[in-house]
Amino acid sequence: MGLSTHVLDTANGCPAAGMGVALYTVAGGQAQLVRRFVLNNDGRNPDGPLYDNASLRRGTYRLVFDVAAYFRSRGAQLPDPPFLDQVSIDFGVAHADQHYHVPLVCTPWTYSTYRGS
Repeated sequence: MGLSTHVLDTANGCPAAGMGVALYTVAGGQAQLVRRFVLNNDGRNPDGPLYDNASLRRGTYRLVFDVAAYFRSRGAQLPDPPFLDQVSIDFGVAHADQHYHVPLVCTPWTYSTYRGS
């Protein structure tokens, strides 16, 4: 299945529909944008996996989630600057033949991630 992500908004108890996300590859300390997308009603990329098994490569990747913009769009009153603005998660893919699912669980004040299934 390659690489996938999804986001749950635990402040409102729902998927983070409408949150902007960017995917990068990282090599030698330099990040290269692969794509930007907006999460669908289920808090996932509307086009499915970010990489399928045939396209996923061993290496380092970065997902950047526009947390503050998402919560502001839901009417949250955030300070300026917000406590969390963009949340970046750098992670490694050691086995390109395996599925890597990188979920984000967040509020305007906290977040958590893990390697999901």
